[in-house]
Amino acid sequence: MRSFAARSLSRFIIGTSALALVGMPGIAMAQDAAATVGNPGPSDIAPQATPADPNETTDDIVVTGIRASLREAIDIKRNGQGVVDAISSEDIGKFPDTNLAESLQRITGVSIDRSNGEGSTVTVRGFGPEYNLVTLNGRQMPTSTLGDGASAPATRSFDFANLASEGVAAVEVYKTGRAAVPSGGIGSTINIRTPRPLDKPGTRGSIAAKGVLDSSRNGKDQITPEVSGILSTTFADDRIGVLFSGAYQRRKASNNSASVGFRDGFLGAENNWGTLAQPGTPGAANITNRPGPTDVYEIPQSAAYDVIDIDRERINGQLVLQAKPTDTLTATLDFTYSSNKVEVRDSSVGIWFNFGDTRSAWTNGPAAGPVFYSENFAPGKDLSYSSSLTANKSENKSLGGNLTWEAPGNVTMSLDAHHSTATSKPTNDYGSSTSIGGAIFGVQSQTINFEKDLPVISYQMYPGIDPLNAALITPTGNAFRNAYFKDEINQLQLKGHYDHDGDFLDSIDWGFSYVDNKVRSAYGFIQNETWGGIDPRGASFGAAAVPDDFFHLTSLPDKFNGVAGSNDPALPPSIYTFKFEQMAELLRTQYNICSKPQTGTAAPGTCLADYTNDRRIREQTISPYIQFNGKFEVLGRSAHIIGGVRYDETQVNSSALVPIPTGTRWTGANEFALTYGANSFTSLKGRYHNWLPAVDFDIEPVRNVKLRASYSHTITRADYGSLQGGLNIDSNPRIGGGTGSQGNPNLLPFKSKNIDLSAEWYYGPESYISVGYFKKDVENFIGTTQLNTPAFNLRNPGSGPRYRQAVAALGTTDNLRVRDYILRNFPASSQVTGTSDAGLLNGNIFGLPEDDLFNFQLSQPFNSDQTANINGWEFAIQHRLWETGFGVILNYTIVNGDAKYDNALDPNLGQFALTGLSDSANAVAYYDKNGIQARVAYNWRGEFYAGGAFDPTYVEAYGQVDASASVQMTKGLAVFGEVINLTGQGRRGHRRSDNFVTFAQPGYARYSAGLRFNF
Repeated sequence: MRSFAARSLSRFIIGTSALALVGMPGIAMAQDAAATVGNPGPSDIAPQATPADPNETTDDIVVTGIRASLREAIDIKRNGQGVVDAISSEDIGKFPDTNLAESLQRITGVSIDRSNGEGSTVTVRGFGPEYNLVTLNGRQMPTSTLGDGASAPATRSFDFANLASEGVAAVEVYKTGRAAVPSGGIGSTINIRTPRPLDKPGTRGSIAAKGVLDSSRNGKDQITPEVSGILSTTFADDRIGVLFSGAYQRRKASNNSASVGFRDGFLGAENNWGTLAQPGTPGAANITNRPGPTDVYEIPQSAAYDVIDIDRERINGQLVLQAKPTDTLTATLDFTYSSNKVEVRDSSVGIWFNFGDTRSAWTNGPAAGPVFYSENFAPGKDLSYSSSLTANKSENKSLGGNLTWEAPGNVTMSLDAHHSTATSKPTNDYGSSTSIGGAIFGVQSQTINFEKDLPVISYQMYPGIDPLNAALITPTGNAFRNAYFKDEINQLQLKGHYDHDGDFLDSIDWGFSYVDNKVRSAYGFIQNETWGGIDPRGASFGAAAVPDDFFHLTSLPDKFNGVAGSNDPALPPSIYTFKFEQMAELLRTQYNICSKPQTGTAAPGTCLADYTNDRRIREQTISPYIQFNGKFEVLGRSAHIIGGVRYDETQVNSSALVPIPTGTRWTGANEFALTYGANSFTSLKGRYHNWLPAVDFDIEPVRNVKLRASYSHTITRADYGSLQGGLNIDSNPRIGGGTGSQGNPNLLPFKSKNIDLSAEWYYGPESYISVGYFKKDVENFIGTTQLNTPAFNLRNPGSGPRYRQAVAALGTTDNLRVRDYILRNFPASSQVTGTSDAGLLNGNIFGLPEDDLFNFQLSQPFNSDQTANINGWEFAIQHRLWETGFGVILNYTIVNGDAKYDNALDPNLGQFALTGLSDSANAVAYYDKNGIQARVAYNWRGEFYAGGAFDPTYVEAYGQVDASASVQMTKGLAVFGEVINLTGQGRRGHRRSDNFVTFAQPGYARYSAGLRFNF
């Protein structure tokens, strides 16, 4: 570390000396609003005089509630340098929304993504959660999430669902880069500010309790509790202060979803496995309006209805101790804790296509979408009933200390350090994402109709097979995935501020930050590929092993109320569900699914898979900076300029334990599995540095009007998955090939050159109008190169001499019959595990040296030469309607980018496109007078591209109405109520066209009511 820091500091000193020599003459500086980020205090924005309201009397009036929150937010925006917006608490312990992400979406240019029905991550000016840095009181916070639970976690995204809002004083969004603001967010830096006892001496606090009813809940509506409290007190002549805050929240909800999985896109002229039959060939007559030779289309691979129940428990707490032994020295010690435990139960009915005897109809090109897609089957095809359990806990801990000394000579020094961890892991003995399959065998045909918002799945069974006969359900394959993520950050910051009080040079800020970021991301799984039935004697024996009362008949259409298509008569009226733990314990006892799985190993006595992927990344970053703050006058009007530079140097050490595959198995009609040998560790290193200049200028040409201009360079570091070392082959290839990935620790961070312009008119303490323009030129985008190649000499048992002999003998490519032939005629290279009720053999067919090599599509990230320009406009108006108590807030953001996905291009060629770009808008009406507060808010976000270089996905436009009200009953006591998603707006996503639906979810309102007591 010593040599690393020494080299970095020498570069910084040489560079800043040159900058100072060039830039000092004639520069007049102003107070840096961001210089206090990370220091304890009432605000990260230096307090300045607020202009008088011409409509307000001169009597002393204490403004509280909504008006106080809006007034403080305006003060932060007006007095800050550069473009900064904020949301402030309305009173101690009372934030505008119970979820921080839901509050942030009210800010111009900020939109959110939801998980399990509530705000989770934020997008700022079109840049998604990976591009935004989140700090707590100016300290870089670790992030922790298990992602999809089915792979090693990799994201840097901060999950705001982990934090309750009751212990937050304000959230500040810095949209322009600053030398004094930590690097890492080209979208924004979001600073969460918590209260300090010495901010406001005396004893004060708040206690609140409420009940929450989520109308999305399947079955009985349950009221769940939320309790919060905060106490702040000072003593010893206000030189010692203690603050404690805590919150407990329980939420039970549902998030039912219909989903369709698609294969990769094809051109109409392609003739591969899974493509539509070419004109003049068998099956072509079954296609209506077949896509033309240059049209792009995608074939549905699978579809499901998921009945999802959620149980979330969130606990937050903070303890702050402050002492001011002298008038010039303040010491702060704080501990912050958050826990977010989420359990998700998913019961589904699903279908899978084999691309045999199909029928379909299509919309017109050039991006053709399916109208319907249907397939007929020989006896033995399965209808899937499955149960999944995701039960994980994310825990965050942060211990920090700060010393602030107002030294002689107008110098203020601050030393700040913290040790913070974020950990996510499962809460049971099964894993982080687990599933158990069941099936009724006997599907004769199945269809998906795409003409409505809801994809309508229907199926016909062979005579004598009832899909609602519980006695026919047999357990099939199962998987127990075990993920773990821990992020540990140790940070030391030394900051200085010098007040010059000169005519030109006003002040100087300087500082140094060292961040040691250690990340561990681990993943393993155990799996049984018994998709033809878990009992080797046949499906009927497996079905007989499960008592019929394990299964519960559940109505289906009502689970999608409000989604067009939910009343289609073709929709299955009911499905069977079963409790995951009950089935898991039965199968563990009778079939040893965890102690003797076909793939992987587990800890003794549990289903917790041993880790086969174990990634360790350590990032060490030093960041010295210097900033000159000046003030001057132009034609008698006040103006400010801030100029500074930050130097970042990061060293990356990445090591990874990855499994080495040694063989292949053909386990089902379209299911393959890999056999693994010993694991292997690999290590790689990387290093990069950046100079990040920033200049902010503002002038007040007329009273209460501010014009701003900013220029800066900002960076965002690559996600952890891209930085990991080692080659990883995905465990379940298909007959057409498999996939894999390899990381690259030498990736450079994204870098953006930013220009911001804004004009703001503050015509009252709670009223303003603003117009802003932003432009970002971004480089070092991370692309993915894909290489089609064999790997580890793995062979494809579904493509070789045995397969070709079976096809020639049978005259069909039906995989069920081909597998039966190979299992009967090649016993030396296969393993029979059972017989289906149709009389066809089930089992494993092993890859042989004479089989064709398995093709794998391996992806590796790299810094492409692609650049992108993002620009847009932000319009905002906040107006208090005189003394009526009413007010309105309106804002609209337009985001444009020059890298957009073209749905009509060849799908075999990956495209570079910007994710998350969309327009957004907010409209809020409020009332605050005579002890009554009320607010109705509408938030809208336009459709946006969500990702996919070869096969794009889009999330459709979404608008939500929220409302809240409170009435002060007596002094300090108020009763309040809230409604989230008042109109029950649902969500939907698609691929290249609207018909290519990927998910459709209904929406429901969430109600709460309670009491709050302030003292």
